[in-house]
Amino acid sequence: MAKPAVVLVGADKGGVGKTTVARTLLDYFGAHHTPTRAFDTESPRGTLKRFHPNLTEVVDVTEVADQMKIFDTLGTTPAQVTVIDIRAGLLSPTLQALSDIGFLESAKKGQITFAVFHILGPSIASLQEIAETATFVGDASYFLVKNHINDTSFFDWDPATYNSYFNQIKNAQDITIPKLNEMATEQVEVGGVPYVQFVANKTGSGDPANYSFVLRGYVRHWLGQVWGEYDRVKLVDLLAPKQDSPVRQAAG
Repeated sequence: MAKPAVVLVGADKGGVGKTTVARTLLDYFGAHHTPTRAFDTESPRGTLKRFHPNLTEVVDVTEVADQMKIFDTLGTTPAQVTVIDIRAGLLSPTLQALSDIGFLESAKKGQITFAVFHILGPSIASLQEIAETATFVGDASYFLVKNHINDTSFFDWDPATYNSYFNQIKNAQDITIPKLNEMATEQVEVGGVPYVQFVANKTGSGDPANYSFVLRGYVRHWLGQVWGEYDRVKLVDLLAPKQDSPVRQAAG
């Protein structure tokens, strides 16, 4: 069996679009035919589960029993990749818990592939989060994600200040999520479907839908840019090596 991979998607600050990034990851791995499951820690309602109900289980990551649901099953689940959408404010505490249970040590020994997608907001507080997480991530693949989905501006940061935080983490890489047209964002939210199904003009059950051709085009273009970023950092090679190359057909 292939080595399991775990992806944490989170930030200690809210409102930076963590679930948006998790949704694009699930679509991306699906397009690459990589068996994937997800855990939504926004208990009890679960935003990620609304868009990917068949792949997602809602858990309370602060509860030991729910931690067991995630990490005790890594060796038995058919899913090669486990995506965990961390509720706002819980990234650092979750990393601390992973350290306490020995997960980070297992990742260091190469028994598990571990990646952190740290979603940044525009404030200096987001950069200060990096200093907190740096003590935990060690040899994990660490991605600093600038998410422009809400028209966030990151250009107020002094480059020297940014680099002083960025360089604290070994092998950290940047990923940029571009802005998506507001009307397109809203219609996908109303549809409550994965981005790939919206582009394909399908409902959640797979039936034909009647989404706007124009807005579908904007989502298709945006999703292609996001996936281009994931291709650039060789995400599939990192988390699910030796997979067949996909034939990606997000459009319908």
